[in-house]
Amino acid sequence: MSRRSVLASTALCAGLCAGFALVLSACVVVPVDPATGRPYPVHAHDAFGQPAVTVVTPPAPTAGLPPQVSVISARLYPLNPQANKGGLLTASVVDSNTGRGTFTLAYLGDNLQGEATRVDSNYAAFGRVHNDVLGYSPRTFTGRRGIANAFGSKGVNVQCEYVITGPSMGTGVCQFSDGAKYQMHFGA
Repeated sequence: MSRRSVLASTALCAGLCAGFALVLSACVVVPVDPATGRPYPVHAHDAFGQPAVTVVTPPAPTAGLPPQVSVISARLYPLNPQANKGGLLTASVVDSNTGRGTFTLAYLGDNLQGEATRVDSNYAAFGRVHNDVLGYSPRTFTGRRGIANAFGSKGVNVQCEYVITGPSMGTGVCQFSDGAKYQMHFGA
């Protein structure tokens, strides 16, 4: 290489280093908790009692991302002689966290498939299945309400009402078209 090329390369390298230094001078190093991936909490004052800098980390944008799907299992316990023929049942709700999901269960050799939908507190029909299954009684429902319906290829269908009281927890009732009545419990 000629002396002129070496000087040009050195000048270019020095210019790039100065540019990187200028860009990196605006960066702030924030310690991150490796367990959570979030910055460690910043205290209002440093060790010398001087005001500290507060770092605000905005939440990650979720626009355009589909809602996360969760699977909630429910156990159905028989309440009458017709339900005793089916025994203890297990149902699955695939909740798309959009207010709707799928509802499936096996009953007397048939796979029933349908949907589950959250309803608000002024949904006029909510409580009818509770009254049909448990008998009429003034009830108050606390939690997120929902209804679920499913149908099988052998002609049996089920109607359920439930109240979710915590993460994957709740209770409800189901009434089958053949007269079987069940009480439903959500959770592990």
